[in-house]
Amino acid sequence: MKAKQEALSSKFILKIGISLLITVVTIGVVYILLTIFFVKKFYSETTQKLNCNVANHLIDEKFKEASPFLKDGAVNKVLFDGIMHDMMAVNRAIDVYLLSETGKILYSVVLDHSNPQKQLEKVNLNPIKQFIKNKKKYVLGDDPRESGSKKIFSAGYFTKGGHSGYVYIILTSKKYQEVCESLLEDYFLKFSIRSTIVTMIFAISIGWISIWALTKNLRTIIYYVNRFKEGNLEARIPNAYKSDLSILAVTFNNMAQTISENIREIQSINKFRKQLIANVSHDLRTPITSIRGYIETLQMKNDILEYDDNREFMKIIENGANYLSSLVNHLFEYSRLETKELKLSKEVFFISDLVYDMASRYKLLIERKNINLSVIVKNDLSPVFADSALIERAIQNILDNAIKFTEKGGRVTIYLSCKLNNVVVKIKDNGMGIRKEDQEIIFNRNMQITNDYKEKGIGLGLAIAKKIIELHQSSIKVRSLTDRGSTFEFHLPCHKK
Repeated sequence: MKAKQEALSSKFILKIGISLLITVVTIGVVYILLTIFFVKKFYSETTQKLNCNVANHLIDEKFKEASPFLKDGAVNKVLFDGIMHDMMAVNRAIDVYLLSETGKILYSVVLDHSNPQKQLEKVNLNPIKQFIKNKKKYVLGDDPRESGSKKIFSAGYFTKGGHSGYVYIILTSKKYQEVCESLLEDYFLKFSIRSTIVTMIFAISIGWISIWALTKNLRTIIYYVNRFKEGNLEARIPNAYKSDLSILAVTFNNMAQTISENIREIQSINKFRKQLIANVSHDLRTPITSIRGYIETLQMKNDILEYDDNREFMKIIENGANYLSSLVNHLFEYSRLETKELKLSKEVFFISDLVYDMASRYKLLIERKNINLSVIVKNDLSPVFADSALIERAIQNILDNAIKFTEKGGRVTIYLSCKLNNVVVKIKDNGMGIRKEDQEIIFNRNMQITNDYKEKGIGLGLAIAKKIIELHQSSIKVRSLTDRGSTFEFHLPCHKK
């Protein structure tokens, strides 16, 4: 449980919390600014469309009986003062301007003549013409009272008494703008604080729930990683391929499996080395003791020993030395196979050629023991793809045992045949056979069989043969009946052209 509680560090949680808070505040600020922007735009566009015909109505009503210009061409200020008075009585948010056909400002009551630098002398007519052409379109025009400022407006073209021009009405005056900005500032300040707090509480709650859900798979992975770290080599992430972090989960499982296999292999090698040392000590003790005893006897009684006794003792010492040499070689070879230090060097060859060559080398031995060794090839054999040196070693070890435990006058037969895509090798003898209870352990490295003549097997020949065949992705089998002989069988894959 400790590993699960510490699945996510407090530093990680703090970073996520700070990131979430910054995100929420940023979103809140952006949301408020966008709200203000779109509210203003919505109000402006709505106001313009509702009042799009105000300028035309003014022209129709006020210019029907009176002219905006006097006979001398001057602006009829009395008329415009009255118009402005009437308009402001209805709506104080508007400003009325009289423009020439070129856009020059001819007259307005609201102009501040004390600060002419901020005021415009001429209005851009392009927005006005666009508005008159299509009153449904949202258009902003120049604010004569403040250079560079754009406002919603209503406009109309007139021709009266030989004079033409435009009535240009700003629908949101400076006073109106100041009032709106004051109200918006106060309203949106309160709105911003309240909405931000509510949004933060809501977002943080949803955020923590989301983080918990999103990091569930991560916490599971960390939990099993900690279990593996604490020594549970079987700890694996369940349903790794279905996890949201499937790549990480599957990678960890594969890595853990590889590490576990390597650890088990190292443990197996260590165990093997301990057992090998114990076995070597046991196997070497007997011949060394025998050799030492006969050498001491020769040293002490060399002067009184008969020539035949001396030769017999030397022969025993020589046999013991040969036995030791063979034992050491077998142990070295088996240790390389057990620890997988030996690499296969595969090649294409005909196993029949190999077996015939080996049989010829056993000629003197089988003649001395009066044993019949024969090779039978049942049909045309395909070449095999294997390590010829190791296969020869395996067959040799099996043959050595077959000849060793076959009595004089007996026979040993090697059968070669094809079965499906494999070459089958059988080595059969009619020797003393192997008891049924021993057949399961015949390939153990410490197993030894003794015949009536007390000829000892060194206990590693068949174990080495088994390892060699297993390196070729195959297996070796034995069938035997006591006093009727044994048959060893294995197969090798044919070479695919």
